[in-house]
Amino acid sequence: MTEYLIFVVDDEKHIRQSIEATMGASFTIKTFETAEIAIERINTLTPDLILLDIGLPGMDGITALEKIKKKNPDIPVIMITAYEDTKTVIKAMKLNAYDYIIKPLQLEDIEITINNALETVRLRKEVKSLQEEQLNQNMPFFICESEAIQDVMAFVKNVSRSPDTPILILGETGTGKELVAKAIHYRSPNSRGPLISINCSSIPKDLVESELFGYEGGAFSGASPKGKKGLIELASGGTLFLDELGDLGLEAQAKLLRFMESGEFYKVGGTTIKKTVTRIVSATNKDLPDLIAKEKFRKDLFYRLGVVTVRIPKLHERQKDILPLSKYFLDMFSKKFNFPFTEMESELEKWMFEHSWSGNIRELKNRIERAVLIGTPPTLRLEDIQTSYDEPIGVAQGIGDITIPACGIDFTGTMENLKTGYIKTALKMAEGNEAKAARLLRLNHHTLRYHIKKLKDNERKG
Repeated sequence: MTEYLIFVVDDEKHIRQSIEATMGASFTIKTFETAEIAIERINTLTPDLILLDIGLPGMDGITALEKIKKKNPDIPVIMITAYEDTKTVIKAMKLNAYDYIIKPLQLEDIEITINNALETVRLRKEVKSLQEEQLNQNMPFFICESEAIQDVMAFVKNVSRSPDTPILILGETGTGKELVAKAIHYRSPNSRGPLISINCSSIPKDLVESELFGYEGGAFSGASPKGKKGLIELASGGTLFLDELGDLGLEAQAKLLRFMESGEFYKVGGTTIKKTVTRIVSATNKDLPDLIAKEKFRKDLFYRLGVVTVRIPKLHERQKDILPLSKYFLDMFSKKFNFPFTEMESELEKWMFEHSWSGNIRELKNRIERAVLIGTPPTLRLEDIQTSYDEPIGVAQGIGDITIPACGIDFTGTMENLKTGYIKTALKMAEGNEAKAARLLRLNHHTLRYHIKKLKDNERKG
């Protein structure tokens, strides 16, 4: 059975005591005589429900309701009033109070109202749990054994608690910035709202403004006569994820800054101010301070977007995660393509630790997918994952002094001769076994076959 925590905020001691005595067996009840104390307590202990008196000394119930909803909009608040003051009740309901009850309190009616509110809480928790499960199942980014990524995940968990604080995610291409944005959204109070994403680099600069803020009918040539809502408006109550932020033009930057400072915006071609609450999460792989120095990015927007900044480590900085991630992808693609791969050879595991992974997790995922398609189950081998573009691991960084004659050299011909020599030597060492020769050259078997065919074709022509 789920346990629920209820805060009762009322300056009348006998009301606090009677609610606690009647419902203490079914719920955990904590009572407060002032709103100030209750709100301070919410910082360290989040209740599932609050019973809040409107006519409190000091901070009144309506002011307290506003502060509670700003701090945590998901907490249902049932207002208590000594008389049915229609204007006050309407104001409370507009501030998203769940319901109201009138003194003198009928405890049986209170219990029905509380149970109805807690059913909403139960359903919300259930949805949250399902979202969390889905998140973990579909986000291999969160396979984290390295300290580098554990620190990031702990940070994400903390910053997700706020419904509106802007967050800037920094990291190289392929490190999982969009996955972090999803984690922030689904772990935040905004998870009940939409998550809308836009890649700032994929939209022509003259259309970014209309995509973000929308436009009125006939605002420009080709515009729909009905107009269009922008992504900021569509993300109302949720999260707008701005990927590739560094590619946003200066004009769009200025309008985005205005929105972030006031929550207000104009549609393109519009004269009416629109207002909405949307959390902005942005990401970039570019050096924003460098863009600021070159006057290509606004400094004030940088500080506004980066109230909280999280930096995603490169894959080679989280070495402990390489094998778990590889095995995750191997299992995923084996099931997807119905190829029964169950293990990776030791040479492949060693190569994975030594490879630079310049494309980060995206490169790892793509390589495993390709390897599963061309490899032979049940063991994934080094030759399956390597490509002709890979430099052999273990080759010295420097190769000593090289002398080039004054007349120059035939570089292309020399490299072809070198490649031919290595292929023939490997085949000789492998006694003609192409798979073994490919492993000696650290090439994919199919890549080696391509080079052998090309070599034979050249010999026939010669």
